[in-house]
Amino acid sequence: MTRQRPQVLKAYGTLSGADAVVELGELGPWRPKLVATDLDGTLLDSAGEVTPRTRAALEACWDAGIPVVGVTGRGPRLLDSVRTALDGRGIAVLAQGGFVVDLERDEVLRTVGLPRDQASAVIARIEQVTGPLIVAVEDAAEQSEITGPLRVQHGFNWPYPEPAHLLPRHEVLPDGPVLKAFLRSSTLGQDELLALAKQVTDPAQAEVTHAGLGFIEVLPPGITKATGLAIALERYGVGFADVLVFGDMPNDLPMIAAVAEAGGRTVAVANAHPAVQAAAAEVTSGHDADGVARYLEALSLDGGPTNV
Repeated sequence: MTRQRPQVLKAYGTLSGADAVVELGELGPWRPKLVATDLDGTLLDSAGEVTPRTRAALEACWDAGIPVVGVTGRGPRLLDSVRTALDGRGIAVLAQGGFVVDLERDEVLRTVGLPRDQASAVIARIEQVTGPLIVAVEDAAEQSEITGPLRVQHGFNWPYPEPAHLLPRHEVLPDGPVLKAFLRSSTLGQDELLALAKQVTDPAQAEVTHAGLGFIEVLPPGITKATGLAIALERYGVGFADVLVFGDMPNDLPMIAAVAEAGGRTVAVANAHPAVQAAAAEVTSGHDADGVARYLEALSLDGGPTNV
Protein backbone atom coordinates (compact mmCIF):
# COMPACT_ATOMS: atom_id res chain seq x y z
CA MET A 1 0.00 0.00 0.00
CA THR A 2 1.39 3.40 -0.96
CA ARG A 3 1.80 5.85 1.89
CA GLN A 4 0.19 9.22 1.13
CA ARG A 5 2.50 12.17 1.55
CA PRO A 6 1.45 15.18 3.58
CA GLN A 7 0.63 18.15 1.38
CA VAL A 8 1.64 20.59 4.11
CA LEU A 9 5.06 20.39 5.75
CA LYS A 10 5.94 22.22 8.94
CA ALA A 11 8.76 24.75 8.62
CA TYR A 12 12.18 23.76 9.99
CA GLY A 13 15.34 25.78 10.50
CA THR A 14 13.78 29.24 10.33
CA LEU A 15 15.57 32.07 12.12
CA SER A 16 14.33 34.71 14.55
CA GLY A 17 12.15 37.50 13.20
CA ALA A 18 9.33 35.31 11.90
CA ASP A 19 6.72 37.49 13.65
CA ALA A 20 8.48 40.82 13.01
CA VAL A 21 6.45 43.50 11.22
CA VAL A 22 8.39 45.89 9.01
CA GLU A 23 6.91 49.22 7.98
CA LEU A 24 7.48 49.44 4.25
CA GLY A 25 6.63 53.03 3.44
CA GLU A 26 6.30 54.21 -0.16
CA LEU A 27 7.56 51.64 -2.66
CA GLY A 28 7.49 53.89 -5.72
CA PRO A 29 5.94 53.34 -9.15
CA TRP A 30 7.91 50.23 -10.18
CA ARG A 31 5.81 47.11 -10.77
CA PRO A 32 7.02 43.59 -11.56
CA LYS A 33 6.04 41.48 -14.53
CA LEU A 34 6.67 38.31 -12.49
CA VAL A 35 6.98 37.44 -8.80
CA ALA A 36 9.43 34.72 -7.76
CA THR A 37 9.37 33.53 -4.18
CA ASP A 38 10.99 30.92 -2.02
CA LEU A 39 8.48 28.80 -0.10
CA ASP A 40 9.72 27.56 3.29
CA GLY A 41 10.51 30.40 5.65
CA THR A 42 9.39 32.98 3.11
CA LEU A 43 5.96 32.50 1.52
CA LEU A 44 4.75 29.78 3.92
CA ASP A 45 4.17 30.29 7.62
CA SER A 46 5.67 28.13 10.36
CA ALA A 47 2.91 25.56 9.93
CA GLY A 48 3.85 25.24 6.27
CA GLU A 49 0.63 26.92 5.17
CA VAL A 50 -0.24 29.74 2.79
CA THR A 51 -2.33 32.02 4.99
CA PRO A 52 -5.60 33.50 3.66
CA ARG A 53 -3.94 36.92 3.45
CA THR A 54 -1.03 35.56 1.45
CA ARG A 55 -3.34 33.53 -0.79
CA ALA A 56 -5.34 36.67 -1.55
CA ALA A 57 -2.15 38.57 -2.43
CA LEU A 58 -1.05 35.82 -4.81
CA GLU A 59 -4.46 35.78 -6.48
CA ALA A 60 -4.23 39.56 -6.88
CA CYS A 61 -0.94 39.08 -8.75
CA TRP A 62 -2.47 36.58 -11.14
CA ASP A 63 -5.52 38.82 -11.61
CA ALA A 64 -3.17 41.67 -12.54
CA GLY A 65 -1.46 39.46 -15.15
CA ILE A 66 1.63 38.89 -12.99
CA PRO A 67 2.64 35.21 -12.77
CA VAL A 68 3.89 33.85 -9.45
CA VAL A 69 6.70 31.29 -9.57
CA GLY A 70 7.53 29.24 -6.49
CA VAL A 71 11.27 28.53 -6.26
CA THR A 72 12.11 25.92 -3.65
CA GLY A 73 14.66 23.41 -2.48
CA ARG A 74 11.95 20.79 -2.11
CA GLY A 75 12.50 17.86 -4.43
CA PRO A 76 10.04 16.30 -6.86
CA ARG A 77 8.98 13.75 -4.28
CA LEU A 78 7.36 16.74 -2.52
CA LEU A 79 5.71 18.06 -5.67
CA ASP A 80 2.21 17.64 -4.22
CA SER A 81 3.07 19.96 -1.33
CA VAL A 82 4.43 22.55 -3.77
CA ARG A 83 1.35 22.23 -5.96
CA THR A 84 -0.84 22.82 -2.90
CA ALA A 85 1.14 25.90 -1.86
CA LEU A 86 0.90 27.44 -5.34
CA ASP A 87 -2.72 26.42 -5.88
CA GLY A 88 -1.65 24.39 -8.91
CA ARG A 89 -0.93 27.53 -10.93
CA GLY A 90 2.01 28.46 -13.12
CA ILE A 91 5.53 27.09 -13.08
CA ALA A 92 7.36 25.71 -10.05
CA VAL A 93 11.13 25.47 -9.65
CA LEU A 94 12.10 22.61 -7.33
CA ALA A 95 15.31 20.97 -6.11
CA GLN A 96 17.21 24.30 -6.06
CA GLY A 97 16.62 24.61 -9.82
CA GLY A 98 17.23 21.01 -10.84
CA PHE A 99 13.58 20.13 -11.47
CA VAL A 100 11.26 22.64 -13.15
CA VAL A 101 7.63 21.82 -13.89
CA ASP A 102 4.64 23.52 -15.44
CA LEU A 103 1.99 22.73 -12.83
CA GLU A 104 -0.96 23.46 -15.09
CA ARG A 105 0.24 21.25 -17.94
CA ASP A 106 2.02 18.61 -15.81
CA GLU A 107 5.03 19.23 -18.08
CA VAL A 108 8.57 18.79 -16.79
CA LEU A 109 10.75 21.58 -18.21
CA ARG A 110 14.05 20.57 -16.62
CA THR A 111 15.42 17.52 -14.88
CA VAL A 112 19.14 17.20 -14.17
CA GLY A 113 21.22 14.56 -12.38
CA LEU A 114 24.76 14.41 -11.00
CA PRO A 115 26.58 11.21 -12.06
CA ARG A 116 27.27 8.85 -9.18
CA ASP A 117 31.06 8.90 -9.56
CA GLN A 118 31.08 12.68 -9.70
CA ALA A 119 28.90 12.97 -6.60
CA SER A 120 31.11 10.49 -4.76
CA ALA A 121 34.27 12.41 -5.69
CA VAL A 122 32.81 15.75 -4.56
CA ILE A 123 31.68 14.30 -1.24
CA ALA A 124 35.11 12.76 -0.69
CA ARG A 125 36.85 16.12 -1.32
CA ILE A 126 34.54 17.85 1.13
CA GLU A 127 35.19 15.21 3.80
CA GLN A 128 38.92 15.83 3.47
CA VAL A 129 38.38 19.24 5.08
CA THR A 130 35.33 18.55 7.26
CA GLY A 131 35.88 15.05 8.52
CA PRO A 132 33.30 12.26 8.13
CA LEU A 133 29.80 13.34 7.10
CA ILE A 134 26.40 11.69 7.23
CA VAL A 135 24.77 11.45 3.80
CA ALA A 136 21.29 11.35 2.29
CA VAL A 137 20.51 11.28 -1.42
CA GLU A 138 17.63 12.07 -3.71
CA ASP A 139 17.83 9.59 -6.58
CA ALA A 140 17.57 11.27 -10.00
CA ALA A 141 16.24 8.05 -11.50
CA GLU A 142 13.17 8.37 -9.28
CA GLN A 143 12.41 12.03 -9.93
CA SER A 144 9.17 11.18 -11.71
CA GLU A 145 8.23 8.84 -8.86
CA ILE A 146 6.40 11.17 -6.50
CA THR A 147 6.34 8.39 -3.90
CA GLY A 148 10.02 7.47 -4.40
CA PRO A 149 11.68 7.38 -0.97
CA LEU A 150 14.80 9.28 -0.02
CA ARG A 151 18.00 7.27 0.46
CA VAL A 152 19.21 8.12 3.96
CA GLN A 153 22.26 6.98 5.90
CA HIS A 154 21.52 5.74 9.41
CA GLY A 155 21.86 8.65 11.83
CA PHE A 156 21.14 11.46 9.37
CA ASN A 157 18.03 12.63 11.28
CA TRP A 158 15.99 13.72 8.28
CA PRO A 159 13.52 16.41 9.47
CA TYR A 160 10.49 15.66 7.30
CA PRO A 161 7.90 12.90 7.87
CA GLU A 162 8.26 11.09 4.57
CA PRO A 163 9.25 7.61 3.38
CA ALA A 164 12.97 6.86 3.37
CA HIS A 165 15.31 3.95 2.78
CA LEU A 166 17.60 3.78 5.84
CA LEU A 167 20.91 2.46 4.55
CA PRO A 168 24.54 1.99 5.56
CA ARG A 169 26.88 4.63 4.13
CA HIS A 170 28.27 2.48 1.32
CA GLU A 171 24.75 1.86 -0.02
CA VAL A 172 23.37 5.41 0.13
CA LEU A 173 24.53 6.50 -3.33
CA PRO A 174 22.48 4.74 -6.03
CA ASP A 175 24.03 3.17 -9.13
CA GLY A 176 22.76 6.00 -11.33
CA PRO A 177 22.79 9.80 -11.06
CA VAL A 178 21.51 11.76 -8.08
CA LEU A 179 19.32 14.82 -8.10
CA LYS A 180 21.18 16.07 -5.05
CA ALA A 181 23.05 14.84 -2.00
CA PHE A 182 22.60 16.12 1.54
CA LEU A 183 25.61 16.26 3.88
CA ARG A 184 25.33 16.61 7.64
CA SER A 185 28.19 17.00 10.13
CA SER A 186 28.07 15.95 13.77
CA THR A 187 30.55 18.70 14.70
CA LEU A 188 30.07 21.59 12.24
CA GLY A 189 27.16 23.99 11.82
CA GLN A 190 25.63 24.48 8.39
CA ASP A 191 27.33 27.83 7.70
CA GLU A 192 30.78 26.53 8.61
CA LEU A 193 30.19 23.32 6.70
CA LEU A 194 29.11 25.24 3.60
CA ALA A 195 32.11 27.59 3.79
CA LEU A 196 34.51 24.64 3.91
CA ALA A 197 32.69 22.83 1.10
CA LYS A 198 32.89 25.88 -1.14
CA GLN A 199 36.65 26.04 -0.65
CA VAL A 200 37.20 22.60 -2.17
CA THR A 201 34.28 22.23 -4.62
CA ASP A 202 34.95 23.13 -8.24
CA PRO A 203 31.78 24.79 -9.65
CA ALA A 204 32.43 22.84 -12.85
CA GLN A 205 31.89 19.66 -10.83
CA ALA A 206 29.04 20.61 -8.49
CA GLU A 207 27.15 23.40 -6.74
CA VAL A 208 26.91 23.48 -2.95
CA THR A 209 24.42 25.40 -0.83
CA HIS A 210 22.21 25.16 2.23
CA ALA A 211 18.58 25.92 2.95
CA GLY A 212 18.78 26.39 6.71
CA LEU A 213 17.94 22.79 7.63
CA GLY A 214 21.21 21.96 9.39
CA PHE A 215 22.93 20.32 6.43
CA ILE A 216 24.34 21.33 3.05
CA GLU A 217 23.31 20.17 -0.41
CA VAL A 218 25.46 19.02 -3.33
CA LEU A 219 23.87 19.69 -6.72
CA PRO A 220 24.79 19.19 -10.37
CA PRO A 221 27.05 21.96 -11.75
CA GLY A 222 25.17 25.05 -12.83
CA ILE A 223 22.05 24.11 -10.86
CA THR A 224 20.86 27.04 -8.78
CA LYS A 225 17.61 28.78 -8.14
CA ALA A 226 18.74 31.42 -10.64
CA THR A 227 19.17 28.97 -13.52
CA GLY A 228 15.92 27.23 -12.64
CA LEU A 229 14.06 30.54 -12.50
CA ALA A 230 15.55 31.47 -15.89
CA ILE A 231 13.63 28.57 -17.45
CA ALA A 232 10.35 29.89 -16.04
CA LEU A 233 11.18 33.41 -17.21
CA GLU A 234 11.82 32.19 -20.73
CA ARG A 235 8.42 30.51 -20.82
CA TYR A 236 6.74 33.71 -19.67
CA GLY A 237 8.84 36.01 -21.87
CA VAL A 238 10.03 38.01 -18.86
CA GLY A 239 13.57 39.17 -18.06
CA PHE A 240 15.27 39.24 -14.66
CA ALA A 241 14.98 43.04 -14.68
CA ASP A 242 11.20 42.74 -14.35
CA VAL A 243 11.22 40.25 -11.46
CA LEU A 244 10.32 40.83 -7.84
CA VAL A 245 12.03 38.13 -5.77
CA PHE A 246 11.63 37.08 -2.12
CA GLY A 247 13.95 34.80 -0.14
CA ASP A 248 15.36 33.86 3.24
CA MET A 249 18.30 31.41 3.01
CA PRO A 250 21.68 31.06 1.23
CA ASN A 251 20.10 28.84 -1.43
CA ASP A 252 18.15 31.95 -2.49
CA LEU A 253 21.28 34.04 -3.03
CA PRO A 254 21.86 33.08 -6.71
CA MET A 255 18.40 34.19 -7.80
CA ILE A 256 18.59 37.31 -5.64
CA ALA A 257 21.93 38.17 -7.27
CA ALA A 258 20.59 37.55 -10.78
CA VAL A 259 17.59 39.80 -10.20
CA ALA A 260 19.68 42.50 -8.52
CA GLU A 261 22.28 42.55 -11.30
CA ALA A 262 19.55 42.95 -13.92
CA GLY A 263 17.88 45.82 -12.07
CA GLY A 264 14.89 43.94 -10.66
CA ARG A 265 13.73 44.15 -7.06
CA THR A 266 15.04 41.91 -4.26
CA VAL A 267 13.39 41.47 -0.87
CA ALA A 268 14.38 39.44 2.19
CA VAL A 269 11.92 38.50 4.89
CA ALA A 270 12.71 39.70 8.42
CA ASN A 271 13.66 36.17 9.49
CA ALA A 272 16.16 35.77 6.64
CA HIS A 273 19.74 34.59 7.06
CA PRO A 274 22.14 37.54 7.55
CA ALA A 275 23.75 36.87 4.15
CA VAL A 276 20.37 37.16 2.45
CA GLN A 277 19.45 40.36 4.28
CA ALA A 278 22.80 41.79 3.21
CA ALA A 279 22.26 40.81 -0.43
CA ALA A 280 18.65 41.97 -0.79
CA ALA A 281 17.85 45.61 -1.35
CA GLU A 282 14.83 45.59 0.96
CA VAL A 283 13.40 43.74 3.95
CA THR A 284 9.75 42.92 4.54
CA SER A 285 7.96 41.41 7.52
CA GLY A 286 8.67 37.88 8.69
CA HIS A 287 7.07 34.81 7.18
CA ASP A 288 4.66 34.44 10.12
CA ALA A 289 3.61 38.06 9.67
CA ASP A 290 2.65 37.61 5.98
CA GLY A 291 5.77 39.44 4.82
CA VAL A 292 5.36 38.56 1.14
CA ALA A 293 1.68 39.51 1.20
CA ARG A 294 2.37 42.82 2.96
CA TYR A 295 4.92 43.77 0.31
CA LEU A 296 2.63 42.83 -2.58
CA GLU A 297 -0.23 44.76 -1.00
CA ALA A 298 1.99 47.83 -0.65
CA LEU A 299 2.73 47.70 -4.38
CA SER A 300 -0.98 48.22 -5.13
CA LEU A 301 -0.91 45.85 -8.10
CA ASP A 302 -4.53 46.48 -9.02
CA GLY A 303 -4.22 49.13 -11.66
CA GLY A 304 -1.12 50.92 -10.37
CA PRO A 305 1.76 52.13 -12.55
CA THR A 306 3.95 49.49 -14.19
CA ASN A 307 7.58 49.40 -15.25
CA VAL A 308 6.77 49.06 -18.95
